[in-house]
Amino acid sequence: MSDYMITCCSTADMSEEFFKVNDIPLAYFHYILDGKTYADDLGKSIPFDKFYDMIAEGASPTTSQISPEEYVELFEPILKSGKDVLHITLSSGISGTINSANIAKDMMNKEYPERKVIVIDSLGASSGYGLLVTLAKEKQKEGLDIDELAKWVEENRLNVHHWFFSTDLTSYFRGGRISRTSAIFGTALKICPLLNMSFDGKLIPRSKYRGKKRVIEEIVKRMEEHAVGGLDYSGKCYISHSNCIDDAKSVAEKIESKFSCLDGKVIINSVGTTIGSHTGPGTVALFFVGDKRED
Repeated sequence: MSDYMITCCSTADMSEEFFKVNDIPLAYFHYILDGKTYADDLGKSIPFDKFYDMIAEGASPTTSQISPEEYVELFEPILKSGKDVLHITLSSGISGTINSANIAKDMMNKEYPERKVIVIDSLGASSGYGLLVTLAKEKQKEGLDIDELAKWVEENRLNVHHWFFSTDLTSYFRGGRISRTSAIFGTALKICPLLNMSFDGKLIPRSKYRGKKRVIEEIVKRMEEHAVGGLDYSGKCYISHSNCIDDAKSVAEKIESKFSCLDGKVIINSVGTTIGSHTGPGTVALFFVGDKRED
């Protein structure tokens, strides 16, 4: 029996089955929609398709991070059971939730001095964060102890690539990331921005392409350029999408046709309600293991 458990946040955007099968307890973010607060509970409170339809109709959800008390509620039962905790958080580049986790860690390390809580910044988001958690779980099963695994996660987190594009610029305008003029002209010209996650866990616009077909070709090309082994890549590949499953499937089909050595089929998940409150509908994100992110 392992003497520690891996935990993470709901923003890892994996399926409920994934967390159950791998015995990974979650801390849940929150979002506010039409004056009511909901848990980012993997689409239980509001199904993903309905959530994104509401945004398309004009709703503007806001999000709140996890409190130290909620992290204590996650950590304490595990510590009481005699196990330590390795918690992997959403990127500090887009959320301050790691601060709450560290406050809870300090509280628990004082309350249970015989136990250990380690908090690590994933420098990732959505199913890229989920991919890092997947790899960590595999390493735990291989027999790494908590300190060895913490070191492995820190040394390998920047090898998880995050590339994504959006075909709907409305939420980017509402969130202040682009101007009204850019949103209007970008939409009229069918401009699709291609972004990725930097070495410090921030979302960075890299290029703009005209038309969905072109940006899909380009996102697959980024995997060819950066994946370990190039077209011989034999690792896992995840995709998450915000209510645009056909676009996600198009990317997955191209990847599966080009990368014949993949570790199983491309796994497609939904972008959860926390991340999706900022992206809105129309976003497709691609995740794989590659060279180290350095910019």
